[in-house]
Amino acid sequence: MNAKQKRWRNRIIVALILFVLVYLIAESGWLASQLGHPGALYAEFALFLVPYLIAGYDVLVKAARGIMRGNAMDESFLMTVATVGAFALVLFPDTEPHMAEGAAVMLFYQVGELFQSYAVGKSRKSIADMMDIAPEFANIMVDSELTQVDPFEVSPGDEIIVKPGERIPLDGVVVQGASQVDTAALTGESVPRQARENDEVISGCVNLTGALTVRVTKPFEDSTVSRILELVENASEKKARTENFITRFARYYTPVVVGVAVLLALIPPVVLGGGWADWIQRGLVFLVVSCPCALVISVPLSFFGGIGGASRVGILVKGSNYLEALAQVDTVVFDKTGTLTNGTFAVTAVETAGALTREELLDLAAHAEAYSNHPIAASVRTAYGSALDHARVEDVEEVSGHGVRATVDGQEVLVGNGKLMRAHGVTWEENAVAGTVLYVAKGGAYAGCIVIADELKEDAAAAIAALHEAGVRRTVMLTGDRADVARAVASDLSIDEFHAELLPQGKVEQVERLLEANAGASAKAKLAFVGDGINDAPVLTRADVGIAMGAMGSDAAIEAADVVLMDDRPSQIARAIRVARKTMRIVRQNIAFALGVKFAVLILAAFGIANMWMAVFADVGVAVLAILNAMRAMSVKKL
Repeated sequence: MNAKQKRWRNRIIVALILFVLVYLIAESGWLASQLGHPGALYAEFALFLVPYLIAGYDVLVKAARGIMRGNAMDESFLMTVATVGAFALVLFPDTEPHMAEGAAVMLFYQVGELFQSYAVGKSRKSIADMMDIAPEFANIMVDSELTQVDPFEVSPGDEIIVKPGERIPLDGVVVQGASQVDTAALTGESVPRQARENDEVISGCVNLTGALTVRVTKPFEDSTVSRILELVENASEKKARTENFITRFARYYTPVVVGVAVLLALIPPVVLGGGWADWIQRGLVFLVVSCPCALVISVPLSFFGGIGGASRVGILVKGSNYLEALAQVDTVVFDKTGTLTNGTFAVTAVETAGALTREELLDLAAHAEAYSNHPIAASVRTAYGSALDHARVEDVEEVSGHGVRATVDGQEVLVGNGKLMRAHGVTWEENAVAGTVLYVAKGGAYAGCIVIADELKEDAAAAIAALHEAGVRRTVMLTGDRADVARAVASDLSIDEFHAELLPQGKVEQVERLLEANAGASAKAKLAFVGDGINDAPVLTRADVGIAMGAMGSDAAIEAADVVLMDDRPSQIARAIRVARKTMRIVRQNIAFALGVKFAVLILAAFGIANMWMAVFADVGVAVLAILNAMRAMSVKKL
């Protein structure tokens, strides 16, 4: 609780104590015995006015400012009119005094507002905890001395030193040292990760045990920590349909109920004659009950809490509209490489055809792949194991979904799949082994093949099982890899459907087909696509919900996605869906509860059955209960 909230709380406590004392004095009959009637009534009016003003002077000021600015239709205006009206009933001697109810309405309204402020503050704190990952400085060597500089001043290629206990300020690769790295702030993982030479490290993590020298790979504005902060800051701007509906509902609802309350207070006495105090009281009760704060507060708070709770475990949702869509997902489509598999390829076999030896075949393939950033190309270069002579390589052309064509030692070399061989008229020998097969051709003649395998992620099978358990109807895998490799992965993971040997455009076409099928089955059913590569960006954009692997995913994929999983674990998808569904359940509960109680008491108020105390519960009580319910959305357990 901050200083402002503490002062607010203390003011309410003072007002509450005074209210209780005045109420006991009024009920004891001492005022009546000392002052008689109507002196006791006016004394009671003055005494109850003290706790009323202590508790609610700011509400009165806010209402007055709203009237002067032409924006009066808010809860402060409703509370002011209702409570001032309750005190004004003292002008009708033939009715019971209602100063106590007027003071109580203002007092308990302020209790509800304080509670709301605390709840929102707690939710914001869970977001603020994420904002603490922003590094304040980076250590660089200047004239043999370690100097602290602003992370914005460090450029890619510079080397920074991260001491034990410091936060890693920029993304990079470890060039010296070994340490344990705490990634909990980003991924929600409680177990530290090992960082050694040549390992990638991401900004925002805390270096725990040993000093690390890191070569920076990205400027600060493109670093992981900057992207996360931007996602979190912008999340509140994208409202869900439910949230937008509540905003529009409150905008029209408030002036309507004010009008109804005025008509309820004026028309019956004019038509029926007399009874002004009774009908004015009914109108005032109607006003108190009608205040829509339970809806206006609890629904956005539920979404805010869901987004904040998910961020604490490494699931970043870019807006409440995506959280709402995620709750309706019944089809999850996966890219294979880097999503269900580790994307760490290794050469498992080299088969030659013709006069080339195994070493010569690897030499040709590694040089042809010299400029490629694809993980498969990196694995070929790793298997080659020697320094590349770039002077031997010319005219490199990377053909998406096919492979690479390059001129090596003056001869055309092709390295890729069967489609690449077919496109260049090369006759090759099909290899049926399970794995990614790169066929190699030199000078138009088939020279052999290289078999590369990619391991499944540890939790991939558990992720698919968890999705089905969460109610996802269908899981689909799309890949550019060979059909036999895709079939083996789909079988191992119990994936319902797979499509192999797809170009990026082919993945988009398959997602379009699945979206049409979903639309035919149910208007509410949503499709989520999960990917991590640059070529996944178009599909992530086209899906109802795009989910990107954030820690090692490409910038393009993270930018295009609606949800980012910071720890790259596919099991987090089911968790994200559960968080979204829990949030939507809480939203629906609050809407049904708030509207149900309000409409019931509004009807009772119109018939004169509900009194001001019942109105207090229907407004403040319902709001407090709805806020308590909304706060459950913030609770997401860490693994």
